[in-house]
Amino acid sequence: MTSSLTPRDKGNLPVLSAPPLIRLDAYVAEDGSTVVNGHLLEMGGTRQPNEAILDAIAMFARTLGAPVAATVIDRTEMQVARLRVYPDGSSRTIGDEEDLPPGRERTAAEEEAFPPLARVERIIQHAQREELHAAFVLASALREHLTLRRGAEDELSLEARAIEAYLAYLRGDYMLSTVLALTVARIRCRTDLGRAAPEVARATAAWQRLLDDGQVATRGEELLRMWEHLSSAGLLLEPSHQAMAQAVKSRLERGGPSVSAPDTASGTAPALTAGDEPVAPEDEPLKPTRRGLRRFTRRPR
Repeated sequence: MTSSLTPRDKGNLPVLSAPPLIRLDAYVAEDGSTVVNGHLLEMGGTRQPNEAILDAIAMFARTLGAPVAATVIDRTEMQVARLRVYPDGSSRTIGDEEDLPPGRERTAAEEEAFPPLARVERIIQHAQREELHAAFVLASALREHLTLRRGAEDELSLEARAIEAYLAYLRGDYMLSTVLALTVARIRCRTDLGRAAPEVARATAAWQRLLDDGQVATRGEELLRMWEHLSSAGLLLEPSHQAMAQAVKSRLERGGPSVSAPDTASGTAPALTAGDEPVAPEDEPLKPTRRGLRRFTRRPR
């Protein structure tokens, strides 16, 4: 599972004359790593993520001289919170009904000054410096917020999930990489079958590294169904894809714990590009926003 993590051009980066940012987003990973507006915060000591987030957002409010809005996804609490933060450092949480309704207006407000492509460029830069933890956390934050705003099937959400899957692969977390890549492949198979084969190949590349027999069987059965679906549609055209499909079938028939993994150094692994069941069942649902969340409510300083 390979990729050329190379920034495309500097035109994707935010320009200095961009309009003032009035809506921020933040993310707290399960390990406490904290991201504000696409930047990983240096926590240091025992500083709590909620305090770091409020300090960072209050700085924007002071700079603008006006309140700013923020959406915080906190995976340590399994919750999404919507905030108003004021130039004096105070903050309050609000309910969804007090915020802009979901849709184009809110999405545009959240993405206007720092578009998703600029964040992808930053992720790529971390990956190129082999700062894989930072790159992965930023990719997770991007995928979570895009999915919240646009839905799991949105094109940008899919690309962010594919990047996250690839970075999990680079970090050696093949189970997570398989799960993420399978979701992208699952969605492509349902919504855009003509573009599905490369995604199924990426999921297969991660699956080939799995050692747990139960996961090999469960994930392998889904992969095999995808390859068979592509074959029946006349879309199993690439010899490398045909070989991968046969490798999945053979491994499942043998019931063995492992097959040879792709040689990433030689470039044989797939490259990164950007029903009634849940689209992404592995995305654990977040608790809805409620007013007065104490950890995000602060009096003036």
